[in-house]
Amino acid sequence: MRWIDMPPVWLAGLLLLSWLFRGVGPDFALESVGALIVLAGACVIALAAREFRRHRTSIIPGDAPSALVTTGIYRFSRNPIYLADVAILLGASLYWGSLPGLILVPVLAMILQLRFILPEEQRIQATFLSEFDAYAQQTNRWL
Repeated sequence: MRWIDMPPVWLAGLLLLSWLFRGVGPDFALESVGALIVLAGACVIALAAREFRRHRTSIIPGDAPSALVTTGIYRFSRNPIYLADVAILLGASLYWGSLPGLILVPVLAMILQLRFILPEEQRIQATFLSEFDAYAQQTNRWL
């Protein structure tokens, strides 16, 4: 059951809610903008996954890290995959014209921060000590 409490599952659930409420609210669907934001989010995930592969460490939340990834997309954000998840929900909600979906964007950010980012950063700091502290001082958590 551990797989249920994973960021992609949270994203999928909130995407489903956003989709169910597509067209609810004022007519503001921005298909092109939304599609570009979703595409950008997918590209960020691909870039982040490539860095994990390059450093031969696990991309799975909760797994013990074997390397501190600070290169590539991780030079700009300590959590680019979570940032991309939020962007994908934002883009999809714009694409569908889902006002409730837009309201869910900060909800997803809060869930990711509390359930995943803070515990992960504690584990990483405990493993990499001053190396993580230096990285955290020069690279923002989100952007």
